[in-house]
Amino acid sequence: MRHVLRRREIVVDEWRHYSEEPEAASSDAPLIVPLAELRANAERWAARRAPLGVRLAPADKVEELASELSRFALIAVDFPTPSEGRGYTQGRLLRERLGFSGELRAVGAAVKRDQIFALVRCGFDAFELAPGEDPDAAYQALERYSVAYQPGARGSPPLRQRYSA
Repeated sequence: MRHVLRRREIVVDEWRHYSEEPEAASSDAPLIVPLAELRANAERWAARRAPLGVRLAPADKVEELASELSRFALIAVDFPTPSEGRGYTQGRLLRERLGFSGELRAVGAAVKRDQIFALVRCGFDAFELAPGEDPDAAYQALERYSVAYQPGARGSPPLRQRYSA
């Protein structure tokens, strides 16, 4: 069972990754499919009625998804290494230029508490933390700063916001 930090709450993740559970493709479970797989088997995924998400690699161009955004309940942006920053731009483009209003999730080995604040400023609202990262510490990272020097992406949450359980 995986937990994610979603909209400032630590919750059990109902989404599955195609790479982890290919058999989930035929179920009603919400599924995140890599963009390459989505393109390779377009007819199969177009016929799917269960919630569908897409996982973007750093080199994927978000503009290519512009006409399809309404199909996706979730877009997962991959951060495979700490030096890979293209995902920040992908998130900002999805929110500001393309108007994506669904869940924007940061995934990958480099999603750590130190990046959470900057990711929120780029429009991300969910985080699948790297193995070994403490979700409570990541939540606390959201409370670290109360002021930012530049505006965040349109639709990004306020700097400090508390949710009651």
